Amino acid sequence: MTEKVSLREYQRNLSARLVNLEAGQAASKLGLQVGKDRWLIDLADAGEVIPVPLIAAVPLTQSWFAGVANIRGNLYSIIDFPAFLGGAPVTITDQTRLLLIGDRYRMNSGLLVDRVLGLYRDDQLQVDDNAAALPWIAAQYTDNQSNGWKQLSVRELVAHPDFLQVGIS
Repeated sequence: MTEKVSLREYQRNLSARLVNLEAGQAASKLGLQVGKDRWLIDLADAGEVIPVPLIAAVPLTQSWFAGVANIRGNLYSIIDFPAFLGGAPVTITDQTRLLLIGDRYRMNSGLLVDRVLGLYRDDQLQVDDNAAALPWIAAQYTDNQSNGWKQLSVRELVAHPDFLQVGIS
């Protein structure tokens, strides 16, 4: 049986593990389960990962726009990332997480993902030469267990007109 750990303790342990990794062996990507797909995001692009807060629905918006949430006194737009990609909406469970987009993009936005899969180093992934079908896929990889991964280009995602147009026209 898995021991439950508070989010604060988990983040403290995660930070300690990152600091203790040897130079050149530091994890640089966060793995996410998004629908049936595995995605990677550069740690520099990820703000933080939190449990799903209360989300207030917003009328007359796209089906993938989950709504807005108050996170520490700031409103964040919440995107159901699997639904945005054309898949089934996230079913909220105890493993579902909200990935807040990094502050460097100056956008209070978060992506609902099915679960966090852990940290990955570049040496754990081999580049796939398959052409990316979406502009926000920076690269595609295969890991040592032959799992396919897509790397999210947050810069391309947050600048794309489809992402920015949450209202129904």
